[in-house]
Amino acid sequence: MALLGNLLKGGIKLSTRIQKENVDFANIQRKTLSKLLAKARYTQFGEKYQFEDILNAAVFDESKTFYEKYKEFVPVHNYEKIYREWWSMAREGEKNVCWPGRVKYFALSSGTSEAASKYIPVTKAMAKSFRNTSLRQIFSLGRYEEIPSDLYEKSFFLVGGSIDLTAIDEGRFEGDVSGINAKNIPFWFERYYKPGREIARERDWSRKLEKIVEEAPSWDIGFMAGVPAWLQIIMEKIIERYNLDTIHDIWPNLTVFGHGGVSFEPYRAGFEKLLARPLIYIDTYLASEGFIAFQNRPHADGMRLVLDNGIFYEFVPFNDKNFNEDGELICNPETLMIDEVEEGVDYALLLSTCSGAWRYLIGDTVKFVNKERAEIAVTGRTKHYLSLCGEHLSVENMNKAIELTAEELDITIKEFTVAGIRSDSLFAHHWYIGTDDHVAPEVLREKIDGHLKVLNDDYVVERRHALKDVLVTVVPSSTFYGWLEAKGKMGGQNKVPRVLKKNLLTDWESYLQKQGLTV
Repeated sequence: MALLGNLLKGGIKLSTRIQKENVDFANIQRKTLSKLLAKARYTQFGEKYQFEDILNAAVFDESKTFYEKYKEFVPVHNYEKIYREWWSMAREGEKNVCWPGRVKYFALSSGTSEAASKYIPVTKAMAKSFRNTSLRQIFSLGRYEEIPSDLYEKSFFLVGGSIDLTAIDEGRFEGDVSGINAKNIPFWFERYYKPGREIARERDWSRKLEKIVEEAPSWDIGFMAGVPAWLQIIMEKIIERYNLDTIHDIWPNLTVFGHGGVSFEPYRAGFEKLLARPLIYIDTYLASEGFIAFQNRPHADGMRLVLDNGIFYEFVPFNDKNFNEDGELICNPETLMIDEVEEGVDYALLLSTCSGAWRYLIGDTVKFVNKERAEIAVTGRTKHYLSLCGEHLSVENMNKAIELTAEELDITIKEFTVAGIRSDSLFAHHWYIGTDDHVAPEVLREKIDGHLKVLNDDYVVERRHALKDVLVTVVPSSTFYGWLEAKGKMGGQNKVPRVLKKNLLTDWESYLQKQGLTV
């Protein structure tokens, strides 16, 4: 059995060696956009926005005229705009709207936003793009010398949404993007894939969890991937059911964890209490709109953007000139190509993809940690920053403050969220901390506030002036998952929002009151 592992690792190492590091990223992106324009120029969208003219500039003019025309001709879209004007027609079955042909799959994605489910098109080209990038991620494991050859014979435990998709009409379906991808895994990967198709069809998270726990002893897991919170819950259930000390008692070969969806750092301490030894952690940036980036080498500070697989990127400086106080993009914002960005600056992402997204604001913010390698880190969401009075508090700041607080107090904080509220004529932050350890709210308040003052210069200034107070409410970690369940968002790619605003805050407070918890 190790023969296949040796062959696979050999192929992976060969693939890794021939990958080029020093390449012209702007030229790669130019070619990527050209391919997208060429494919979609005769669609309704392409004809309206003069794709033929932009394509000619990209092919025959070596200057950046093509990008200037692209910015001039094609408007920036948020979800509401592009769905209302274009994607809704594709969902109704119309052909050649934003991409050639009829769209077979739509990914349901509400993420951590206030809106009801969004319908993101997943074309055949995008399904292929997901598969290709997933293979590249597997190939990148060849850079990790500590991975033994026989590990490639072990199973991959992938936790996501149900592959039992909902039919829109005959031959077209909608569901979680992880379920769509699992439904379309290559046939040769079937033997390695766990929990397998039968369990993956289960839509009810509680029943799926029970089936996974039942089958867990029969699996030899070497790799696992998914949202950290759900994998942590699964491991806790398995350890409890079989009276184990750690998950390695039942999965001794577990070595690699590919995490995504949220920052892993706040989960790390609690996660590692379930392990007998550290894992190799690989960061992944996979969204319903595309597989955007992944960590492709050991000890990297960020994830490498996938620049040549059906996605063209634009970067909008995340500042007051381009976004209002609610995190909404202004008309005609400043946008940059990859060769125009700077390291350490927060940018909102615009995507143009082989699923028919065009200059689409995905809602995430990133920063380049290594421009030479095109490596980024996700810093938050455009609408998940807190800046009531100029404190400019990012999700990255929040994650780090929680990580440091949990480490200092030797507690596990499984989830958290924060809301900006009025405090008399000034402002306050109200933190909700999910932990099953005993800790006084005032201690958490002091630690979190203290760390944020070190991490964020704007925060410390505003704490002396307009940001009057910091409040902390401690709730059992299960409260967060109960809230998600009440909203029909258990498992899959669903996650707890780090910032609560408007209707989302009202919904959260209402849930706490129903549970008899103090708001």
